[in-house]
Amino acid sequence: MIKIRLARHGSKKRPYYHIVAADARAPRDGKFLEKIGTYNPMVAKDHADRLKMDGEKLKVWLDKGAQPTERVSLFMAKLGLGPKVEFSVKTKQHLPKAKAQQRLKDSEDKKKAAEEAKKEAELKVKEEAEAKKVAEAEAKAAPVEEVPVEEKTAE
Repeated sequence: MIKIRLARHGSKKRPYYHIVAADARAPRDGKFLEKIGTYNPMVAKDHADRLKMDGEKLKVWLDKGAQPTERVSLFMAKLGLGPKVEFSVKTKQHLPKAKAQQRLKDSEDKKKAAEEAKKEAELKVKEEAEAKKVAEAEAKAAPVEEVPVEEKTAE
């Protein structure tokens, strides 16, 4: 069985990949049948040198029955050489443990409660402002009664 997969090159912490057609039993970085393209994850995502693939060679190997890996299928979809594939979740090891998930849930609940309290406080301030405006308008509209002031004489 022939696979179209990545073969890692480059130095430590500076990966560089060749996209190759290889026998499925061959080691990852070992013997391959043909180099189809390159992938450099160290450059920007929109850079032209990040992903290069020879469409003609790829088509030839796909016609021969080669199976691309999930990552290569994703690259093919980005370049418009194949349909978009969904990654399958194979393990749950990437998920946090139960206590960590509970902590995350609690922190989210606290954030939601704080947001709701903030919204309620804002509504209360708006209502008080409206009530104050209404009271001022009523005070202006009501006739003002003058209260006579008694003059005090100095004794």
